[in-house]
Amino acid sequence: MCRTDQVPNEPSDRDQDAGATDAAFTSLLEDSAEELYEQAPCGYLSTLMDGTIAKINNTLLDWLGLPRQRVVGRMRFTDLLSVGGKLYHETHFAPMLRMNGEINGIALEIKAAGGSRLPVLVTSKVKTSSDGEPILIRTTVFDARDRRTYEAELLRRHREAEEARRQADADRARLQEALEVLQQSLLPATLPAVPGMEAASYYHTASPDLLGGDFYDLFPLDGTRWAFFLGDVCGKGPKAAAVTSLTRYTLRGAAMHDRDPVSVLRTLNAVLHERYNSGDARYCTSIFGFLEPDGDRTAVQLASGGHPSALIQRADGSADYLPTPGGMLIGILPDAQFTTARTVLSRGDTLLLYTDGLTEARIGPGRDLYGEDALRDFTRAQPPAGPQALVAALTTLLTGFGDGLDDDTALLALGIPATPPAAVGDPLA
Repeated sequence: MCRTDQVPNEPSDRDQDAGATDAAFTSLLEDSAEELYEQAPCGYLSTLMDGTIAKINNTLLDWLGLPRQRVVGRMRFTDLLSVGGKLYHETHFAPMLRMNGEINGIALEIKAAGGSRLPVLVTSKVKTSSDGEPILIRTTVFDARDRRTYEAELLRRHREAEEARRQADADRARLQEALEVLQQSLLPATLPAVPGMEAASYYHTASPDLLGGDFYDLFPLDGTRWAFFLGDVCGKGPKAAAVTSLTRYTLRGAAMHDRDPVSVLRTLNAVLHERYNSGDARYCTSIFGFLEPDGDRTAVQLASGGHPSALIQRADGSADYLPTPGGMLIGILPDAQFTTARTVLSRGDTLLLYTDGLTEARIGPGRDLYGEDALRDFTRAQPPAGPQALVAALTTLLTGFGDGLDDDTALLALGIPATPPAAVGDPLA
């Protein structure tokens, strides 16, 4: 049964779409292979084995600015190249082509219209006869101006980056030099000579780009007494350096007026708390003390504010801490409590002060803390040869920690030589 409203033989929508596709495909076939060759976006040419150009497309002729009759059968491929291109063709391009039968993406320059040079990428392949004999060379030439521009821009950016890196290195070197000078200004250039005693110090900076907060000093008060201190300011950088400078000069000034180490630390606590109690809390730990040399003995009186206890190496080879428990951080509270201790150094004894960078160094595969027990055992293992020998041994120890020593570390050692120095005019001197 058929429908009366359907018109016989009328094409469907699908038939109409298929017809449109066939028409478009037919129009594409009207472009001959020769037309595609001539108007290709890249240059094509075929040469005889001696390089004589046998065929060339319009695209390449347009780049060269030459008529076909002047090129085909009259010029060789190398005649299209710049002087440098000819030299490279003879020394590299042609030998590699003969050896491999093809060569891909070689950068050359051709002599373009108007006398300019056109950077190109060249791909060539040798075509052989049925019996394997080479009969011609087919070459494709790609315009590489965009690539050359990109490479030039890339080179320019690379040079800019190198210059920026050199400038950054120079700036970094100047900054490190400035930081080193500033760091040195926060430490005594040399330790003074205390009559009848020996002193030694060492400072390790964890980062050359940051000012450290560790500090120490040794200075005379009058004809019989000397003052010393060692401490650690919280943080690093310029702000920590400002606190370090204020701390050093406060301790020096207070030492001139107070004979009690606790009073000196209280003065420092008051200064820091008053200066830094408005949100940007700054504090430090420190040991401050007085020395009173008297012949072969030196009385030591000290006070500690939150700092690791001093260590004493005795002339008999023993070593132990001088306990100062309970001392509070300096600058946090308005009324901080500090701990005092007294001892006497005899001939051959050494008092060692240090910051926690030493005992908190990381060691071993487990990155464990070095610790106070290890420091005491290390000191006991050293011959009691005086402050300089002990600091030298500890310096070697610190170096051995490598990257496990990630904090600034200061050492200050004070002691009485085991053998008194020979007097002037002594025949044994």
